[in-house]
Amino acid sequence: MNIRVGFGYDVHRLEEGKDFYLGGIKIPFSKGAVGHSDADVLIHAIIDAFLGAANLRDIGWHFSDKDPQFKGIDSKLLLKKVVDLLKDKNYAIGNVDVTISLQEPKISGFIPEMKKTLASVMAVDEDAVSIKATTTEKLGFEGRGVGVSAYAVVLIERK
Repeated sequence: MNIRVGFGYDVHRLEEGKDFYLGGIKIPFSKGAVGHSDADVLIHAIIDAFLGAANLRDIGWHFSDKDPQFKGIDSKLLLKKVVDLLKDKNYAIGNVDVTISLQEPKISGFIPEMKKTLASVMAVDEDAVSIKATTTEKLGFEGRGVGVSAYAVVLIERK
């Protein structure tokens, strides 16, 4: 049995007037994350966790922010490419556990839709996807509302 664990972290600055994508869905908010793609911090953390678990480098190596083909891309497409890479290396996804850190907006009501969306992209049961949110009690960049971060832990198993 070959079980591997991966850890991912991502952070994006928040800016007024941008769309806010989180967990593969658009969240209504006055600010959105800034990035080369759609800046979905939750998906980016998951991608890095999967790539780390499979020893496949990191998100920037696979999807460079210097490459125009990834400008504004839906991060769900990037996640699907990584899931396909895992399959090519004979890995199956065990589970995904994510924590999002942001002061606002409150996202607990959006978590079921995020779980459904991500489970579909990764072709796993919704029960294999855990999403939690926390604030930083108004401390740090998340607490000041100028950024959002996400942490992800994944388990994969070689078939």
